[in-house]
Amino acid sequence: MKISVIIPCRNETRHIPEFLDSLLIQDLDPDWQLEILVADGLSDDGTREALRQYSETTPIVRVIDNPGRIVSTGLNAAICGATGEVIIRMDAHTLYARDYIRECVRALRDSSADNVGGPWVAEGRSLVGKAIAAAFRSRFCTGGGKAHDPNYEGEVDTVYLGCWNRSVFDRVGLFDPELVRNQDDEFNFRLRRSGGRIWQSPRIKSSYTPRASIAALFRQYIQYGFWKVAVIRKHGALASWRHAVPGLFVGAILTSLALIAVAAALGLPAVAIATGATLAAGLSVYFLACVVAALPLAHSLDPLAVLILPGVIAVYHVAYGLGFLCGILTLARRESGAAAPARFFTALTR
Repeated sequence: MKISVIIPCRNETRHIPEFLDSLLIQDLDPDWQLEILVADGLSDDGTREALRQYSETTPIVRVIDNPGRIVSTGLNAAICGATGEVIIRMDAHTLYARDYIRECVRALRDSSADNVGGPWVAEGRSLVGKAIAAAFRSRFCTGGGKAHDPNYEGEVDTVYLGCWNRSVFDRVGLFDPELVRNQDDEFNFRLRRSGGRIWQSPRIKSSYTPRASIAALFRQYIQYGFWKVAVIRKHGALASWRHAVPGLFVGAILTSLALIAVAAALGLPAVAIATGATLAAGLSVYFLACVVAALPLAHSLDPLAVLILPGVIAVYHVAYGLGFLCGILTLARRESGAAAPARFFTALTR
């Protein structure tokens, strides 16, 4: 059996050599053939040179150009260039167990699913990164998706990274090249709609390195929220109700603030005060919920990380919700003939 590992990357000079070294020590069956395809998004930080040197000494590593520069176009380029019967996606910002590939193939065989993967586990390195990773484990923060449960085994609506038989792409198509974010969610939604099954196995172990700053997390999740609207528009449905909750939350806050401003301008202080009091009470309950959600995670963190954890949870929600609302507004403007999305929503954040 031949296995193709596909990796979209751009400007990963600090990570790609270590990642490829770890990939080459994977525990594989002697009868398996492995090829590694790195789709480089025209890196300008030395990544291309590092990849070229690596491929010269390691023939199974092939470098493919990704002029689109985003993940979806990189994945598509690598899939089109792959020759394996099984295709496994990997990411340069993730650490993998030595039996990762073996367990992917095993789950694909045993479950008879169309896409398999492991739980989405985050491990931060800096103090802020550790708080971001801890929030990522919170059901309150992430909406209770099974993909974040490291012990869950069974069918899911989406899965981290992915492993497929080549025939799945022949049947369902490739990743949507217009999506800067959420291309995996959209593909899995399309796969399930076509009757396909997605399976999560806790034996497929990896750990993802999240963003290391609050600003980077905010940019990442405002883009996630923004591009989720494009997925909903394409399919005319929500994959899960939890995707709309942050948008409703932020929308309620903005509506309350607008009502306060209008009431004050119209000389209606009683309305402004009552609305402000209701908003303050609601936000107090929300912040208390963030604190309560943070408590079970506190034992694994430094005291400073614990202090910022409720705020980190709020950043996840507010950024995603704000991006979701901006996505709705941009969609309305584009349907009326307005320009494409602003660079803030299309610029790569890592």
